[in-house]
Amino acid sequence: MTTRTSTRRTRTLTLAALLASVTALSACGAGKAEAPAGDAGDGDGGSTAATSDCPVGEPDESIETTVRIDYQSIPNGDLLVKQEGLLEACMPNADISWINFESGGAAIQGFGSNSVDIGLAGSSPSVKAMSAPLDIDVQTVYIFDVIGEAESLVVKDPSITDLAGLKGKKVAVPFSSTAHFSLLKVLGDEGMTGQVDLVNLSPDAIVAAFDRGEVDAAWTWAPTLTQLLDDGATRIMSNADAAALGFATFDLAIAKRDFIEANPAFMVMWTRIQDYASTQIQQHPQEAAVPVAAELGITPDQVLQQFKGYTYPDAKTQLADYYGGQEMADVLSETATFLAEQGEIDEVADPQHYADGVYSTALEEVGQ
Repeated sequence: MTTRTSTRRTRTLTLAALLASVTALSACGAGKAEAPAGDAGDGDGGSTAATSDCPVGEPDESIETTVRIDYQSIPNGDLLVKQEGLLEACMPNADISWINFESGGAAIQGFGSNSVDIGLAGSSPSVKAMSAPLDIDVQTVYIFDVIGEAESLVVKDPSITDLAGLKGKKVAVPFSSTAHFSLLKVLGDEGMTGQVDLVNLSPDAIVAAFDRGEVDAAWTWAPTLTQLLDDGATRIMSNADAAALGFATFDLAIAKRDFIEANPAFMVMWTRIQDYASTQIQQHPQEAAVPVAAELGITPDQVLQQFKGYTYPDAKTQLADYYGGQEMADVLSETATFLAEQGEIDEVADPQHYADGVYSTALEEVGQ
């Protein structure tokens, strides 16, 4: 658990570079508790009407793809794309539907039941999908965000200021999520594996358990994290700390391989629009916060605060740092090793299996 590799150190430096690239922004996710198998999601879905002009050039009327998109309530460019109807504006003849999932684990069930074609899952759920026993034929196609303080460990008792104070305590976390990955990695780094009682709770169940004193701490994300902090919880660690140890986590876009192969023009346009959204958050965060706030049901000022918990690499950065070589394949393979150690997957597949789980063709066209 505590072994370091040169690959990890290199990737940590890459993350630091990403963080530095958005300094201006700072200045202005299966064993989870989840929806039942076969459930299309847990929120409003359906189509989104185009409310804006296509921001990346002329609309492509030749794209007639039927696509079911998994999205989650995470403050990133995907919510901007949905709220503004950018896919619909740029591909007016496509049949586009959006399905909301509460967690990456629930989203993976959607992929497994053939209910969705493309969408968001954290790096841990994505690898779980690719691995036995699920063996869902998906590929990672884009990084929505690199997770920092947006996922954090908070405690009820303010006298607890570090991990050592949690020995023998109950810590809530959605299992198989990126938060779970980060928690177990930092516990292992501190030599505390097995010394805390981990409780598998979905984000919406964590607040009540926290209030009733059923758990002493939780590693989770907004809006649950925001509510816990507003109610007096104390942050003692985050995914950014795990990243500093070499264990970066991501919200990834994954897609079914057969969908990718059948819809190359859609994939390029989808990637171009997501790149636009990532760039908007980096360069115009106040403007980008408005549609994201509308999706989340909070104020733009609250979204701006949440933006600071992530970094949003554009297509060019992703291609240079993750998709242009072996880096993303290494992320997937190392995450699989972690999941196997935790009994979350049957075994780690051959490294080539995870290399084949990386799709970069659309990024290469958009990011070069």
